Amino acid sequence: MNKTWFLVDNTKKLQRAIDDFDNSTVLSVDTEYDSFRYFREKLCLIQIRAQAAAYIFDPLDKIDLSFLGKYFADRKIVKILHAADNDIRLLKRDYNFVFENIFDTHRAAYLLGFQQLSLEKMIHQFLGLELKKSKKMQRSRWDTRPLADEQLEYGVQDVAYLPALYEEQLAQLRKKSLEDTAGEAFAKIAACNWQEKTIDKKGHTKIASYAFLNSEQKDILKKLYIWRFQRAKDENRAIFMFLPDNSLADLVQSGNKWREVLSPEKVKLYGDELEQIINGK
Repeated sequence: MNKTWFLVDNTKKLQRAIDDFDNSTVLSVDTEYDSFRYFREKLCLIQIRAQAAAYIFDPLDKIDLSFLGKYFADRKIVKILHAADNDIRLLKRDYNFVFENIFDTHRAAYLLGFQQLSLEKMIHQFLGLELKKSKKMQRSRWDTRPLADEQLEYGVQDVAYLPALYEEQLAQLRKKSLEDTAGEAFAKIAACNWQEKTIDKKGHTKIASYAFLNSEQKDILKKLYIWRFQRAKDENRAIFMFLPDNSLADLVQSGNKWREVLSPEKVKLYGDELEQIINGK
């Protein structure tokens, strides 16, 4: 029985993937990452379909994935991705990869005049197939281990139909004399780089209760807003999970009773810093 995909978790499977990549002129690439719980998106999975099978690589495992750079930079190999921007940014950020000769099925569909650009819609429009993507799996914890088989199957789905989609879209781009235009767009996507989040300097003024604060409270809120951003960055936690906006406002409005707003754990961890900001002590 020929298996259609492999979780690369040992040297034998790794060598199988390398041999397959070496014999492939087209690679379909996707990633799974968590941008919900972390300040910096956390790359959790890399899925690549080659000629013979699809392979799942775990960036959270100890496997050295630097060998992938050879294939991503090879101009003789087409790398197919859907909405490639974030995938490329994260792979560059974590591995310093260089990307050459990519084909973005999302951008290709846009150039061809399509309005609904999800992968499911593209597969239905161009291939006449139904790709049923589970919202539950999409929002699952990709950063926890071990991953469930259902999660791995979900990840493989994202690269399974990309080669056929690529062939159909490429034919239509050529038919409409858009191949060069698409190539220029793809080159710009391949050149994109990850950038660190920057603070919105007026973000504190957008918190719901800001208009009801006096000038002193507004100043404290601004300081808390800046402190929260830096703390969340240092701990690599999503800002809203670290301390939501309503908690910042409650801290300001509670005065000397600000400790009652937070959990004992957060008071223990950040109490001295917050005391300094709120009461200047």
